[in-house]
Amino acid sequence: MRGLVFSLSCCVLVAAVTAACGGSESAGASAAAPNVSTIQVVTATSTVAAITTPEVEPALPKRLGSGEPVTFAFGGDVMFEEPIRSYLSNPAEVFAPVRKILRRADVAMVNLETVITNRGTPTANKAYLFRAPPSAFKAIKLGGIDVVTVANNHGMDYGAVGMEDTLRYAKRAGVPVVGGGRNEAQAFHPWRTTVNGQRIAIIGATQVIDEELISWWEARGAQTGVASARYDMEDRLARQVRRARATSDTVVVYLHWGSELKGCPTDSQVSLADRLVRAGADIIVGSHAHILLGGGMHGRAFVDYGLGNFVFYTSGGIAAQTGVLEVTATGRRIDGYRWQPAQIQGGRPVPVAASERAARIADWKSLRACTDLR
Repeated sequence: MRGLVFSLSCCVLVAAVTAACGGSESAGASAAAPNVSTIQVVTATSTVAAITTPEVEPALPKRLGSGEPVTFAFGGDVMFEEPIRSYLSNPAEVFAPVRKILRRADVAMVNLETVITNRGTPTANKAYLFRAPPSAFKAIKLGGIDVVTVANNHGMDYGAVGMEDTLRYAKRAGVPVVGGGRNEAQAFHPWRTTVNGQRIAIIGATQVIDEELISWWEARGAQTGVASARYDMEDRLARQVRRARATSDTVVVYLHWGSELKGCPTDSQVSLADRLVRAGADIIVGSHAHILLGGGMHGRAFVDYGLGNFVFYTSGGIAAQTGVLEVTATGRRIDGYRWQPAQIQGGRPVPVAASERAARIADWKSLRACTDLR
C-alpha cells in the first residue's frame, strides 16, 4: 500500500446548504431487516458550538516524525447479515468493488459491527443481534483492511464468549482489533504500527451502549467488554489518547457515536471530539448514525462525525450513500483529505459512476454546514 498526498485547499470549502439526511438502525439475525429507505430522518437545525474542556493540547513537535506522509482510508459500519452473508462463500468478493481504494492507502480501517462467533448467549431483550462466521475475517483481510474496531453497540451481542471468539478469530486471521478486549487494558490499548518511518497509534471506543447493558458490556478492570466513552470512561479514553500522544507521531481515534438518523453531530459528539483533540488526537472519525455526517478541520486535527454504512444491508435511499474517506498526515500535520463516494448495492459499497462523482462530493461537503468544523 502506498502513500497518497493531495491538496488540503480543495477540501476546506464550506457549503452554505445544510444537507437533509436519512438512514436506518441495524437489524440482526433475530429480526427482519427494515426497509431503510422509508425511515423518517431527524436533522438538527442549529449549529453546535464547540465545548471547552480542561485538557491542554500538546504542542506541535518541531519534527514531524520521519517527515514522510501516511495515508489512511476509513470506511463505516460493516456487518455480514444477508445479503452480504452469501458473499462469504467467496470472501474476496465482499470488498471487491472498493478493494483498490482501500489497498492503495497505507492504513485502512472500518468499524466491525458484528460478533464473529458460532457460540455465546444472545443478549436478552435486545432487538437486533449480529453474528457472523470466522470467514468474515478472511473477507476483511482480502479487502485490504488493516485494522478494525469492535467498540460499538453490537460488540457484546453474544456476551463475553462472543467477544473472546472475535478476538481469537481475528488473531488467527492476522487482523488487528481495537476497542474490545478480555479486560480494560486490552480494550483501550492502541494498535501501533510504523509506516514510512512514522509511528502510528489507533484507538477505538464507543459512546453508544444501551443504558441497561453498560455495567456488563464495558471493559472495566478484569471484565471482558468494549472500550467505553460513556460517563467516567470518557476520562479513561482521554488519558489513553494522552499516553499514545507521548510515543506516537500520529494518533487516530475511531469512535462509535452520534444519534441514529440524525444528520448533524450531537452535543456529546462535539464535546468528545474537542476533548480528544485537546488530549492529542490528530484524526478522529466515527460511525453509528447509518447516514453520512460532516467532516473537516477542528483546529489542526481532522474530524469526521459520521461515515455511515459501508458493508450493510439496505434497500436504498440515503442510507445507501457511502464512501471511503482518505486522510493524509505527516506526523501531526494534516496534509489533506478526500471523499471517495460510493453506493451500497447488494450490501456492498460500489464507487459511483464518474458522472455522479462531483455531485456526490458536493453533497458530502455540504454536510459540514451544521458542524463546528471548517
